[in-house]
Amino acid sequence: MTVEYQYLVRIVGNDIPGERKMVVGLTQIRGVGYMFANTILNLLKINPDQRIGYLSSEQVKSIESIIKNPSASNFPSWFLNRRKDVETGEDKHLITSDIAFTVRNDVEREKTSGSWRGIRHMFGLKVRGQRTRCTGRKGGAVGVAKGGKIMPARAGEAVEGEPTAGAEGTEPATEAKEGSEKKEAPATGKKEAPATGKKETPPADKKK
Repeated sequence: MTVEYQYLVRIVGNDIPGERKMVVGLTQIRGVGYMFANTILNLLKINPDQRIGYLSSEQVKSIESIIKNPSASNFPSWFLNRRKDVETGEDKHLITSDIAFTVRNDVEREKTSGSWRGIRHMFGLKVRGQRTRCTGRKGGAVGVAKGGKIMPARAGEAVEGEPTAGAEGTEPATEAKEGSEKKEAPATGKKEAPATGKKETPPADKKK
């Protein structure tokens, strides 16, 4: 009996392309790793190099039942990702969206209890004892601020590079003003001399 090839195989709510191999295709399900998928195929006696599109509907159902409840298929407890659950005390294996939901609930429980782990989570710091001197600095502004802006000086304080009142630096300023006056004087003399000579000569010739 030949099995019809399927281009998309739906396993535990995940659409897996039929061209993938069995081991690679099962690892696309969140919570199922390479070793977990290989163990499932060994229990069901399915060729791991077979294309996943050739699976029959009965094989898909058996794979889903093992993934949802691996303890019923004599999986060892160390194979599961949620051992000794806080609420039930049972050994579970979480898959798909249950992983993110459970992790979020664990973090919220730590925050409400006021534990040290919860306080670290509240401030966005590392929880497992890692170093924070040179890593984990994404939360707040740490280090020298960029931009090179200079803060305004307070009243009575002099800004660097500017001379204070009554200091020796005031003398060059007066000298500069005198030099500017000297430069302006010859400019006015040159402009007035030719203007007066040109205007007075034409009327004298007309009277004669």
